[in-house]
Amino acid sequence: MAAGGEERGSSVPDDEWDRFLRESVNGTPDDAPKEPSARAREVTRRLRDEPAPPQPWRTYTPARPKRRTGWYVAGLLAALAVLVVALVPGLSSGWFGDEGTVQPLAVESERPNDPPPLEDAQRPTLDEPFKGSPAARWADGAAGVTVPAAKATGWMSKAEVARALDRSREFLNVSNLDAKVLRGEHPARATALINPDQKDVQDFLKTAFRAPSEEDDPLMLFSRFDPAHTRPVGDVVKTRGRMTYREGAKGALQVTADVTYVYPVAPAAGSDEVVRTIVRRELVLSWDDPAKVITEPGTFSLVSYKLDSTNGGCGDSTGYFTPEFGSARPTGRSGGPEVDPYDRSTPMDEHLRAAGDAECGTASRS
Repeated sequence: MAAGGEERGSSVPDDEWDRFLRESVNGTPDDAPKEPSARAREVTRRLRDEPAPPQPWRTYTPARPKRRTGWYVAGLLAALAVLVVALVPGLSSGWFGDEGTVQPLAVESERPNDPPPLEDAQRPTLDEPFKGSPAARWADGAAGVTVPAAKATGWMSKAEVARALDRSREFLNVSNLDAKVLRGEHPARATALINPDQKDVQDFLKTAFRAPSEEDDPLMLFSRFDPAHTRPVGDVVKTRGRMTYREGAKGALQVTADVTYVYPVAPAAGSDEVVRTIVRRELVLSWDDPAKVITEPGTFSLVSYKLDSTNGGCGDSTGYFTPEFGSARPTGRSGGPEVDPYDRSTPMDEHLRAAGDAECGTASRS
């Protein structure tokens, strides 16, 4: 990737991209994807007080990012799912309506106790990009993220908390669901919501888009695909997750968002092959009291951000998710602990610890 990835990401005209979004051609690849990839990394911005300034304020010092990349093998559990459904046909009752339509799940109000049930092993197609995935029952786009009721917290009134929650949700939407950002354009609306006085984060943003690397990777905050390599299938991204909040340091409103996004994609060249990139993010945002922290009205400071992605690329950081297609997808390679990219029953910290530092891991499904 050349320096200045945001310019490269915007090379496809809007009308061409919209044409790709409207494409809906039947296609069923011959064999199921076997080895999507994954990476898991985290950055924590630790708080520190500057010694005796005229006005007390807070900055954040980034920890070294934790990164795990790996080829993920799917197939064994999918095969078991077929066997179980064949032996116990009634097990899937209630998953579908009378006419076979997928019944949506209720919104996620708290952490689930178990991962989603196994689905019948089916390949995604251009017409049904979520076929064979638990995400088929998830909500579309922003509707899949649960926002709690507002109440006065820290330095904020109930109305102010409600506005902060709305802006937090807006950041999630423009970072992970905006069509222009997904095709690689610069996420200007999202970055405008980040405290401009948080110097280390601003430095990270400038470097990440100019020269992405393992430590300075825009994918840590933004979902982006290179339109020269990948096109979305349809205009729906499936989501599931929730936001919570509490009083943080110096009376700040601290908002935590834990959301999983499922992106169906196909090769930019127009092949009928469909794969899914699955991205789970946990963000902690601090809406600071301007009387105690240097900040701009309507912006938040980043406390931490964590990422785990499946079939988003395995190798050098390019600033884009790079799912594998066709012959580019390796075979016969595995290693590391197995993870379920749809499992939201495990807190993100535990999920990352379970994934470990292995370069190669295995995914139970894609």
